[in-house]
Amino acid sequence: MENLERTRNFCIIAHIDHGKSTLADRLLDLTDAVPERDRMDQILDTMELERERGITIKAQAVRLIHKRPEGDYTLNLIDTPGHVDFTYEVSRAIAACEGALLVVDASQGIQAQTLANLYLAMEHDLEIIPVLNKIDLPIADVEGATEEIVELLGVDEEDILKISAKTGEGVLDVLDTVVDRVPAPETTREQTRAMVFDSHYDPYRGVISLIRLFDGELKKGDKVQAMGSEEVFELLEVGCYSPKPTALGTLDVGEVGYVIAGLKDIEALRVGDTVTKVDDPATEQLPGYAQVFQTVYCGLYPTEGDEFERLRDALSKLQLNDASLDFEPENSRMGFGFRCGFLGLLHMEIIQERLEREFDLDLIASSPSVKYEVIVDGETTEVTNPSDLPDDFEEIREPWVRSTVICPKDYIGAVMGLCHEKRGVSIGMEYISTRRVQLTYDLPLAEIITDFFDQLKSRTRGYASYDYDSKGYEISDLVKVEVLVSGDVVDALSIIVHREKSYARGRALVEKLKELIPRQQFEVPIQAAVGRRIIARETVRAYRKDVTGKCYGGDITRKKKLLEQQKAGKRRMKQVGKVEIPQEAFLAAIRI
Repeated sequence: MENLERTRNFCIIAHIDHGKSTLADRLLDLTDAVPERDRMDQILDTMELERERGITIKAQAVRLIHKRPEGDYTLNLIDTPGHVDFTYEVSRAIAACEGALLVVDASQGIQAQTLANLYLAMEHDLEIIPVLNKIDLPIADVEGATEEIVELLGVDEEDILKISAKTGEGVLDVLDTVVDRVPAPETTREQTRAMVFDSHYDPYRGVISLIRLFDGELKKGDKVQAMGSEEVFELLEVGCYSPKPTALGTLDVGEVGYVIAGLKDIEALRVGDTVTKVDDPATEQLPGYAQVFQTVYCGLYPTEGDEFERLRDALSKLQLNDASLDFEPENSRMGFGFRCGFLGLLHMEIIQERLEREFDLDLIASSPSVKYEVIVDGETTEVTNPSDLPDDFEEIREPWVRSTVICPKDYIGAVMGLCHEKRGVSIGMEYISTRRVQLTYDLPLAEIITDFFDQLKSRTRGYASYDYDSKGYEISDLVKVEVLVSGDVVDALSIIVHREKSYARGRALVEKLKELIPRQQFEVPIQAAVGRRIIARETVRAYRKDVTGKCYGGDITRKKKLLEQQKAGKRRMKQVGKVEIPQEAFLAAIRI
């Protein structure tokens, strides 16, 4: 139990790019967790993609030893992502901790995701330690940001830690404050209970699961059971990341670490499951995680048909690493593939890139859509693929979200204009400081998954931030816009839009496709249709040989005869011809 008193579990939460990973680096340096030769920036961002984009995608757990005069303290730190698409990662990290460092950028102040992550931590009764970062920047407004934090959290100004993670100024105080203010883990039971809060698949060692021990202990050789899947297995290794995997004899109550059971079946140990010993099993599972709701759906298809099974295996392994990914098989004109559910467009982009890099797959993605509820003959069905929308239905409902936008007061008009363009309904507006405003809008999810964030940033010169939360379904006047190429419906390019916007979207889509579909030996008509009504058309002109070039003078009928023969030949060619639609055309729907 003495070990328990000297253990602290905490995570770092913040808006994207407020310095979480840099702070984690400094904490690792101060506790000598990494040898001098292995040191590098963003050491916990282990994925190549994370380093390239400068964002955290996966939450990472690491053990630090903080030396104090009264003895050593074991600190289990979890560095979390900051983008709204990876909130599920943050929620799982928060459930494994007793405290959280709330990092705020002194040059940008409180942003939308700062609030979202703060409310998440408050729901779990975590001890919140406010940290004001980047105080060394020439543009840092320390006084203004401090005022915002005091107003938001109701804390005294002295309770806010003012640091620079880049230079290391004030970072030692962070470690001491964690020890002094974050409560030690508590246990009430004899039986072992551990919660799986993350997993990944290693081709040589099988499933590696990150766990937090709430009661009891686990050691190598223990026979354990997953209470959810009822799978029984033996532990081949237990250990912790510090920050490299380090095998340990035992994982004690309150500690965070990993377990390896040599499992090859990915379904056996799911994120959110409770692990207990077979000899002395617990009777009650730990509360898992709230059901995650995917917001964006798109089809992923291998360019080679025989890669279908490889894609299935790759998605299964990624799902173990990212529990918010959802997929099911689907068949369309693009071949056999999977309809996948994501938490947002960035999440979708990251998953596609990881599949292509980590599993060496070549993929085509259809345009993204959301989940609609359609009532046909009194029965409600869910539609995620626009091509599955029936022609006749009684009612269609679309998902709406409650959006929070934080921006300087100078840009209120620009943000309001954008939200109204996207069919938004204003809910309220409040000043969080003398210079910054929080606007709350209800918006249709389909309107914000494409270019809303890009437009918000450009209209506010990058100063606005936004976050959203699901609100439920509402009835809307929606129609399906289909794209016909040479008279054939291309189901992967179908979109569901509001009736008022159907003409503009259809026109924009066919104009884009005209640029992208290569010319053939025959004319290729591209049409957008709502039901049986064509609302827009463009034509890709045919390559044409000058068959009249050899006619010098003479009657015009000679030329006409040659042109008619050419026309008939083109018509026959069109009947047997097949138009190849490039991948750029499928991505055009995303860009419009």
